[in-house]
Amino acid sequence: MSSETFSHKPRVAVVFGGRSSEHAISVVTAGAVLAAIDREKYDVLPIGITSDGRWALTADDPARMAISDRRLPNVAELAESTEGGVVLPVDPTNREVVYSEPGSVPKALGEVDVVFPVLHGPYGEDGTLQGLLELSGVPYVGSGVLASAVGQDKDYMKRVFASFGLPVGPYEVVRPREWEQDPAAARKKIVDFAAEHGWPLFVKPARAGSSMGITKVDDLSGLDDAIEEARRHDPKILVESLLRGREIECGVLEFEDGPRASVPAEIPPVTAHDFYDFEAKYIDSAAGIVPAPLSAEETARVQELAVAAFEAASCEGLVRADFFLQDNGEFVINEINTLPGFTPISMYPRMWQESGVSYPELIDRLIQAALQRSTGLR
Repeated sequence: MSSETFSHKPRVAVVFGGRSSEHAISVVTAGAVLAAIDREKYDVLPIGITSDGRWALTADDPARMAISDRRLPNVAELAESTEGGVVLPVDPTNREVVYSEPGSVPKALGEVDVVFPVLHGPYGEDGTLQGLLELSGVPYVGSGVLASAVGQDKDYMKRVFASFGLPVGPYEVVRPREWEQDPAAARKKIVDFAAEHGWPLFVKPARAGSSMGITKVDDLSGLDDAIEEARRHDPKILVESLLRGREIECGVLEFEDGPRASVPAEIPPVTAHDFYDFEAKYIDSAAGIVPAPLSAEETARVQELAVAAFEAASCEGLVRADFFLQDNGEFVINEINTLPGFTPISMYPRMWQESGVSYPELIDRLIQAALQRSTGLR
């Protein structure tokens, strides 16, 4: 269905925040999206999910959602009530959103035509919210349950890519039961990996993003602390060898004739940080180079790989694909993000801006694609 079939302006629920460690970045992303949505074309309902999982009506105030003086925003500060909750009925025949507070009669907020989820990490980007929306019969922006889950779990993501013949770097996985039952054996597994592939290693949560919980480990002395930090975010951890080369990113956007790749970007080395970590991305605003200074052949190759990754994981809507261009001239895919950041400094919108798709047009395209897509098997 297209927006022209509506007798009213399509109503977009922008859902943000959430229970993951990327809560604050989701709020920042939502502020940018709310500021750019065409209010003459869409009605907008901002719904924030607090860190403890309560769905709250929030202020439609993008200025309060930005990082200010290195201080990160949160949904609790934006919520209109400390107790009231928003409920989306799990009923495909009813899209009526209801708001209730203890001791008060529930209040109908009207129907929602499409959800724009800007949640990052577990409980939002990983297929859980997408499953709820499928049950509710509400269209939504972005990938479905399977692609969202694959895109969140770096272990299975790499397995899928490898099965499709895409180039992935060396990695090892330590699952929760391995660590809980025999930490010495799990630690030896990592040490053996380092003996084969060399130091340094990157130890990271298998199902987190925004560079949360990642530690660069130069030798054995830092390994235990790195494992503990990663497990603070996820009991399943991923260990990767250092890939020497340039960090290249590429955006994929679904058009009427299928997915297309943007011009790529390069993340230059950050001198104040060991790697492109959370502080570099969001606090110190490390700048990417758009477009990346690549040859025509290199640009075509990374665009081809980005679209192939999108298709391999059965993605929809949008993806940011991250690569390393190694010294030997070969690309290795590091990961995809099915709901990449939309903050003012985020690479995904910057790459599409350089490709001729403005920020407001990008948001409009994503909403229109969601409205035209059915829920359920497709």
